[in-house]
Amino acid sequence: MDREIERFLKRLSFVAIAIASTTLILLFLQTPDTCVPSDAPLKPHLRFPKSTCDFTTRIHAPLHKKNQRLWSTRDWNSKVQSFSSAVFLPLRRLGILANHSKVLCVSAGAGHEVAALSGSGVEDVTGVELVDSPPLVQRADPHNLPFFDGAFDLAFSARLDEALFPARFAAEMERTVRSGGSCVVAVAECGDDEVREVVGLFRKSRFVSSSNVTLIGMRMTSIVMRTSKS
Repeated sequence: MDREIERFLKRLSFVAIAIASTTLILLFLQTPDTCVPSDAPLKPHLRFPKSTCDFTTRIHAPLHKKNQRLWSTRDWNSKVQSFSSAVFLPLRRLGILANHSKVLCVSAGAGHEVAALSGSGVEDVTGVELVDSPPLVQRADPHNLPFFDGAFDLAFSARLDEALFPARFAAEMERTVRSGGSCVVAVAECGDDEVREVVGLFRKSRFVSSSNVTLIGMRMTSIVMRTSKS
């Protein structure tokens, strides 16, 4: 009886191994179909792979179309408007910013501040960041800016707080601004003592004004400085 059970179990094992091997071979040989239903609506600008083995080139949306979608979002326009009303409109009232001003936006992120300035009529705006976001922002190290001394009338940054070397960051902003021009930074909301510390980073500039503002949904302090005349 025991031998018969043993023989049965061996046969069962052989059958299980055969089934498993056959299934595995079929899985390797079979080309799986795409997960998109056959009755799904057509999207001419997209082409899904026919299978997991389909290595043909995908058709990507052109950069200008991606930008159009991004720039039409409520979030984008809300942030652009925030820069315009909280920072740049007050600078116009102070006589620091005009349409003919040459402006540099340092660590400009995706380019909200660049878009805000251009949209308000400023004709010459340059945005830089470690990672470019064309056409608004080009790639450059904010600690080693690729511009001549005194190339701009105004330098602005809302990311001095994030600088790896704040003193170097501030010095590069000053270097690229002409004598009598302005450096403007927006930092986390702070009091008079902290404002003086920030101004102290700009060794060739004098304090003009500071104000607490709400910028892109955050409470911040805008600090305006005028570079010393040579």
